[in-house]
Parts: sequence; C-alpha cells; structure tokens
Amino acid sequence: MGQELGALARRLPNEDMTLGDLMKELGARVSALLILVCALPFCAPITIPGLSTPFGLVIAFLAARYAAGLPPWLPRRLRQVVLPPKVLARILEVGGKIISWFEARLKRRWAIVVDARWKLRLHAIVIVLAALVLMLPLPPFPPFTNTLPALVIVILTLSTLERDGAGVIFGHGLFVGTLIYFAFWAAIIWEAITRIAGKFGL
Repeated sequence: MGQELGALARRLPNEDMTLGDLMKELGARVSALLILVCALPFCAPITIPGLSTPFGLVIAFLAARYAAGLPPWLPRRLRQVVLPPKVLARILEVGGKIISWFEARLKRRWAIVVDARWKLRLHAIVIVLAALVLMLPLPPFPPFTNTLPALVIVILTLSTLERDGAGVIFGHGLFVGTLIYFAFWAAIIWEAITRIAGKFGL
C-alpha cells in the first residue's frame, strides 16, 4: 500500500484536486487509502493548519460506513474539499514511506482478533472514535494531540488490512493511552483555570 501511494504521488496532475477527485484515483481500496491519506499528515512533519477537523470528519464518515457494512461515500461538501498539489504530493510521498515502514513489521498473527468481518467492523468503530478526537479544534499545546489519534487510525487501519491481530490490539491500547493522555492534560488545565479563578474571586 505504501508503494501505491508513492506511485500515485508521481502521476498526480500539477493542479488542485478535490477529495472527490482523489477518491476516483484511489480505486478499489478507496476507504482504507483515503483514511490513511487523511491521517498521515498528522503523523509526519507536514504542516497543514486547519485540516484536522475536515480530515477527521472524512475518516469518521468512511470508517462509520465500513462499520455499518456500507460502501465508501462522502457528502458533496466533503468531496469538494480542495487539496493543493504540492501538499497532496508531499502527503503521499512521506505517507508512502511511513506505511511501508509499518507494513514491513505487520504480518498475519493472532487470527482470533481479525478472523471475522464483524470483528473488523468493531475495530472500525475505534477508528471512528479516534477520528472524533482528531477533529477537536485544540491549540498546539499540549503536544501530540493530533499525532496520537492519527497514529491510532493508521495502526488500526493497516493492521486490519494485513490481518495482524497483535497490531490491532496495540492500536486499541494506544487509543486507551490517548484518552488517558487527554484526560491528564484536561485535569491539569482545569486545575489551573480553577486556581486562577480563585485568585480573582470568580
């Protein structure tokens, strides 16, 4: 799959593309590939401010349809999101390398976790939840607020594709760790707000 994204980066036209155009280019595995394309920018050093919400929505929508047993589809407003060619090419090139790195380490194992379609759909629900976390309009601090849910999405998507039960379990564990991380920082921020409010008698 990493090679597919690299090949796609080399043949892209040098003009703006919409997500709808990209869906046509991705072919049969459009759901998985588009989920990865939308999550990868937040795993790699690519700056695309303001896209975590629309990209997270695309991931959540596609994963939810897969979990429900429906074919890939996006509403027109999401299909019309424009991707500048240089940004998209960079996402595909860097993303292809990241995926290839993961794919070299994934293999078929722990079949009991991934041996039925209903189980794969349950794993897709966690991808939906991670996408909702990714969508949160959070400031740059605390760190890794986009990276952690994006890694959960990438690991779970690739692990289910490769039927790697160990990778799926790791992805679930990382999601739990992500929730704990967010809860930790939320508690710290809430404590700080409470103390500041107390000083001003609020």
